Amino acid sequence: MNQVENSPVLVLNADYRPLSYFPLSLWSWQDTVKAVFLDRVNVLSEYEHKIRSPSFEMKLPSVIALKEFVLQSRRPAFTRFNVFLRDRFSCQYCGNKFPTQELTFDHLVPRSRGGTTNWKNVVTACSRCNLKKGNHLPEAVKMHPRNQPRIPSNYELQENGRAFPPNHLHESWRDFLYWDSELEEGD
Repeated sequence: MNQVENSPVLVLNADYRPLSYFPLSLWSWQDTVKAVFLDRVNVLSEYEHKIRSPSFEMKLPSVIALKEFVLQSRRPAFTRFNVFLRDRFSCQYCGNKFPTQELTFDHLVPRSRGGTTNWKNVVTACSRCNLKKGNHLPEAVKMHPRNQPRIPSNYELQENGRAFPPNHLHESWRDFLYWDSELEEGD
């Protein structure tokens, strides 16, 4: 059963594109089997292993597509992770990339000076730069962000997410994702 437990299923929208690239849209095998039985999805690819009950057996799907198109929200949610994704996991002061656990976010206009927590006043920062800037305005410490903070589009976040493939990529997913895809050479 462990093999089944470690078999996430890639979920595509009805247009055969992932619902989300980052984090990648994945379902558990249980949710997938339920959706198959309720006829809400098309199975596009399967794992080699099967799931069984006393009266039923089927290969576990590895890629499914929703039968009904799900509209994406026009504006992305303002979350810590989406700020990091907008800024491509790079400190906006020193320019270095960091794993998410080593990132913080910084208020350009500090909250202690009336700054608000929103897309246009928050940037990704490493701990060192965040500490160095402290509760000062960027001009006072000559620390200006490399990119002015702004509200990103969902498309931009999806495109940024495609640059950061997840740890688990099953071979059956490659036709539906762009990571490791070989490009044809022109003449």
